[in-house]
Amino acid sequence: MLTYPEIDPVIFSILGLKIRWYGMMYVFGFLAGWWLARRRSRQPWSTISSQQVDDLVFYVMLGVIVGGRLGYILFYGWVNMAEDPLYIVKIWQGGMSFHGGLAGVLIAMWLYGRTLGNTMWQMTDFVAPLVPLGLGFGRIGNFINGELWGKPTDVPWAFNVPDDVFAGFRVGDEVLHATMLYEAALEGLVLFGVLLWFSSKERPYMAVSGLFLLLYGLFRFYIEFYRVPDAHIGYLFADWVTMGQLLSTPMIIAGAILLYLAYRPTTKREATT
Repeated sequence: MLTYPEIDPVIFSILGLKIRWYGMMYVFGFLAGWWLARRRSRQPWSTISSQQVDDLVFYVMLGVIVGGRLGYILFYGWVNMAEDPLYIVKIWQGGMSFHGGLAGVLIAMWLYGRTLGNTMWQMTDFVAPLVPLGLGFGRIGNFINGELWGKPTDVPWAFNVPDDVFAGFRVGDEVLHATMLYEAALEGLVLFGVLLWFSSKERPYMAVSGLFLLLYGLFRFYIEFYRVPDAHIGYLFADWVTMGQLLSTPMIIAGAILLYLAYRPTTKREATT
């Protein structure tokens, strides 16, 4: 059993402005994504030039932040919003939905792709390997914030978590699955490694996007079995289906369909067409 370190979520303050680890993790994620995008733009089959990377990262940032926050409010945070209308802008308190962020990025890629003459899937094939870096950093931010804990367990890698840092429905200290770290490992490190390897060679149109959707959906669906759902939502039905699993199911289906279309001989096209 491990002891939760209770890291101060505030790194330092400047003139009353608090710099928080949660926000800094997003900065790390975007910087890492920008660095990788610059490298990917030098691939001979890339649909994005090195001169377009800065604008691309800006559009991705906009989609992640706006979509992620609005998605969280819609799927998870409507009770908080009803109690405090300003909650929508209090991103430093945590509360970003990946599924909302994904929708935001898809819209952003569609809009930016139109200016370049690229399809949305050509854009997302380029962007998909960048996303797990941000996911991994974001989940570490959740760990520092003491949120998104899992269920009680007796596995040796679980954390003894004081009740005052747990955002859920229980009273008293318990030993819990650190599901945000599970997500950082699977949705961050493992997904990044697989997509980096897969996209290191020229792949059919939609294949990289499809693999991302399929693997992320499967990883998230699996980890939800260990997570505690939001207290005001709970399980949706059957005492085990969560909102995260409901939102991940269409991703699994869409990813499988995109991979099928990408590798079906009659529709197989190169990413640069």
